Amino acid sequence: MSHHLVVLGAGYAGLVAAKRAARRLRHSDVTITLINAGDRFVERVRLHQLAAGQRLNELPLPDLLRGTPIGLLNARACAADAAARTVHLDRAPHSVGYDTLVVALGSRPHLGTVPGAAEHAHTLDGAGEAERLHRHVSRLAPGSTVAVVGGGLTGLETVAELAETYPALRMTLFAATGIGDGLSPRAQRHLQRALSRLGVTAHPGTRVTEVHPCAVLSDDGTPYTADAVLWATGFRAPSLAGEAGFATDGHGRMTVDQTLRSVSHPEVYAVGDAAAGHTGGAGTTRMSCQTAMPMGRQVADVITARLTGREPEPARIRYVFTNISLGRHDGIVQFTRADDSPRAAALTGRTAAAFKEAVVRSTVLAVRRG
Repeated sequence: MSHHLVVLGAGYAGLVAAKRAARRLRHSDVTITLINAGDRFVERVRLHQLAAGQRLNELPLPDLLRGTPIGLLNARACAADAAARTVHLDRAPHSVGYDTLVVALGSRPHLGTVPGAAEHAHTLDGAGEAERLHRHVSRLAPGSTVAVVGGGLTGLETVAELAETYPALRMTLFAATGIGDGLSPRAQRHLQRALSRLGVTAHPGTRVTEVHPCAVLSDDGTPYTADAVLWATGFRAPSLAGEAGFATDGHGRMTVDQTLRSVSHPEVYAVGDAAAGHTGGAGTTRMSCQTAMPMGRQVADVITARLTGREPEPARIRYVFTNISLGRHDGIVQFTRADDSPRAAALTGRTAAAFKEAVVRSTVLAVRRG
């Protein structure tokens, strides 16, 4: 009987994992099914551009899978039954059995802990949400205020993109800690200059505790006007893994060993934002495309090795740089050590913007190749 490999999620990690496994296992009796809620590959690293009204390339999954033996199911994975080794779906065929499962469901903004966030804030949780934010912001009157909550990469890139596109609007950025904390001093100085040039008012060390229809409230009780709010902090993995009984961490990510296999269920693997993997240092992987794609490649190699009777090599996730776009013509490339800590060296300005654009284009080439 054919071995059934099921991959949940066709983002950077899941699509690469499925395509690479199909190529590596093409002479084996293995059937591969890729399950994804939509029929398009979403360039999540460009969603801030979509929010600013820029058009992105259409990347239909059937086109990206053409020429492979991978079966595509457009359905949302609702639950997994670990005992029965079955995934339940929101549409026909409603359930799919697996022998090996790869969870690559990414992450989602975590809105539930802040009153009003779910009701009044926008997110970049997919193309539809980014387009909804664009429609809202594009209709605001000059002088209106857009509040971006979250000083990480998503928040920084979005506030810069919106500020560049809509100079008549007031852009504010809220961060519970510092802004650009993971950058070297040189990169931090450039970031501060860029935000100032774009007219962004930054509120470092300011935690937003409530979201209202036209305002946000900070932890010291101060209200700030907000005609539109983007929630770009507090990301979590979907609840499917934890609800199925797979071991997870405090962010809902599956706890995996050095081969990306679940520490509680050896027939299950996790990659990308859904996995708490191991870095080149002593920490766990961060949620990013830079983590997802190597994980996708390496889990395919691990599964191939095990299914063909070989001992797999441990996965190696090492960081080299962090890219931040600050509009279309400015940016930062922060070079890092393998454990993701910043080095002194950094590229800034147009050179960094061009570097990042080249890297982002290369990710599409990588998912095409698998």
